[in-house]
Amino acid sequence: MSSETRAWRRFDRRRRLGRFAGWLLALVVLVGSWRFLDVDLVAAETVPREVNDLLSRMYPPDVAYAPEIVDPLVETLHIAGLGTAGALVLAVPVALLAAENTTPNRATYWLGKIVVTTSRSVNTIVWALIFVVVFGSGPLAGAVAIAFRSVGFLGKLLGEEIEEIDLGQVDAVRASGASAAQVLLYGILPQVKPALVGLSVYRWDINVRDSTILGFVGAGGIGVQLFRAVNAFAWQSVSTILLVILAVVLASEGISAYARRLIR
Repeated sequence: MSSETRAWRRFDRRRRLGRFAGWLLALVVLVGSWRFLDVDLVAAETVPREVNDLLSRMYPPDVAYAPEIVDPLVETLHIAGLGTAGALVLAVPVALLAAENTTPNRATYWLGKIVVTTSRSVNTIVWALIFVVVFGSGPLAGAVAIAFRSVGFLGKLLGEEIEEIDLGQVDAVRASGASAAQVLLYGILPQVKPALVGLSVYRWDINVRDSTILGFVGAGGIGVQLFRAVNAFAWQSVSTILLVILAVVLASEGISAYARRLIR
């Protein structure tokens, strides 16, 4: 008998051709985008010089400017907190509509999906621009923008969690004569409570970062100070603000991670 030597390959020929075609398509899209945007790197050698010039203008940070940042920073944290709380209140009914096992009918199911998609497809800055027009400049517009942007995130993920609940527990609560509100409180929410808390904390962490730039469109917070400092070319003040924002974001990351560990 003749023995054949067989070489091991991770993918068969069909999958290798498919992967090659995928990479080729990605390369074509990348080159096409580069040419469409008409990206010019003729002056690329000036980039290090310009970066060095900017950093030299920003150093050292203006420590004396720090007290002026305190109130806008506190306002930023309030915008993030209030926006997250508002989103949480709105996201629960939206999630119930967007979950197939709790929505009343197909019309309400698609209504929930439309709300989730609309919220997630519009950037926070765009929402802020809209609500600055509605409410005027200030933190209220920022908080509402944060809330509307967060509804889609929370509603989508919470809806997916609701679709995975044990319906036996829900049926048991309903069979005992509970009302619709009691079924929600004692049959559904206890099963998704860990996910609800975890998602809320995670979204708050994201909203803290988003809130720092809403001032660029007049929606309050520390972004107003940053916008003014950039326009005045006060680069040392800009570096102070950026360092404060970095510290706040790192602190929120730590708080978020700690809170998620507690609910596991």
